[in-house]
Amino acid sequence: MKTDLNRRDFLKKSAAAAAVLAFPNIVLAKSAAAVSVKSVSLYNIHTSEKADAVYWAEGRYIYDEIARLNHLLRDFRTGETHPIDTALFDLLHDLKSAVGSNASFHVISGYRSPKTNETLRSRSSGVAKRSLHMQGRAIDINLPGIGLDTLRLAARELRRGGVGYYPKSGFIHVDTGRVRYW
Repeated sequence: MKTDLNRRDFLKKSAAAAAVLAFPNIVLAKSAAAVSVKSVSLYNIHTSEKADAVYWAEGRYIYDEIARLNHLLRDFRTGETHPIDTALFDLLHDLKSAVGSNASFHVISGYRSPKTNETLRSRSSGVAKRSLHMQGRAIDINLPGIGLDTLRLAARELRRGGVGYYPKSGFIHVDTGRVRYW
């Protein structure tokens, strides 16, 4: 039996061990197949609304709670609501577990109407023309007590969509699109 590790195997195993040490809760979150409930806690910084919602239990989504979250994540400029991708709530649930926080996510931007997105785009080069915010598949957040670097790294480790890093503006962007980072 060969016990020598080649360089590539050594690097792979070292990287895996480093990830477990850096983010042990992600490993636990990925291995927790028997989750009984999923919840999310959000605070909209523009409307001062807060929601603590158990949005999934006993193997199903709870659509009354999801409707409440959709309302909180509405375009605060126009009042328009839009269905939010349930995978985004799952991502937030797992992200919060990964960093081991009990705080509410502070929401900088949830759903954006096409009108709002175009207005923001005219003022900033950082707003995408086909933003996933307009599809209810993106959210800009921070988490009090957790550094943006830590939150960004944990979101990247989940590998569940896009992760944007905006340290000067005080938030990260996560979405349920393809895996990519900026």
